[in-house]
Amino acid sequence: MIQLFNQDCLLAMAGMKDKQYQLAIVDPPYGINIVEAIRKSTVVGTSSMFKMTKGRDGSDFDGQIPDESYFVELKRVSVNQIIWGGNYFLDYLGRTNGFAIWDKMNGTNPMADAELAWTSFDKCTKMFRMHHFSKGYDAKIHPTQKPTRLYEWLLNNYANKGDKILDTHCGSGSILIACDIMGYSIDAYEIDKDYYEAAKARLERHQKQGKLFG
Repeated sequence: MIQLFNQDCLLAMAGMKDKQYQLAIVDPPYGINIVEAIRKSTVVGTSSMFKMTKGRDGSDFDGQIPDESYFVELKRVSVNQIIWGGNYFLDYLGRTNGFAIWDKMNGTNPMADAELAWTSFDKCTKMFRMHHFSKGYDAKIHPTQKPTRLYEWLLNNYANKGDKILDTHCGSGSILIACDIMGYSIDAYEIDKDYYEAAKARLERHQKQGKLFG
């Protein structure tokens, strides 16, 4: 079952049971003001890539990182965690035996060459390679949107069949589509009404296409 809620994830987690989810895959704000960086970028392709997102209109969702209570609750309600931007949260997360890395294959592009996800797994570091501007994206609806294929790779490498997944910052909904494709149940939360509606519509389009061509 794929469920998406327009709700503050901290309020939602407060009502959850301990270890209710086998795996949390989350992408919280990194606190790096990505919207401002996008606005100032002169890189060919960057402006067009983000021009349709709310971030171009002044959203400041990435001004600061979640406080410690978020990470405490996340670890309480889930058995294992994959946390994108984990390198920004090490004060709260501590050491890990292995990161999950998205190699964006940027080359000379001044944007980051990779993104790091902190994991709670006792596994070596693993890497997924997909160019940041490749054709594997759907239309961009969120400034930090990640490709669906990245989430499929995470599920293949870290989840077990039957696991229930939690996402606290759903954003564009890429993880919803990956879970739908691969048969995982997920509860996902997005506090921003516009992003929630956009992610919901994106999932519905995907599911209708599956029925048409399945």
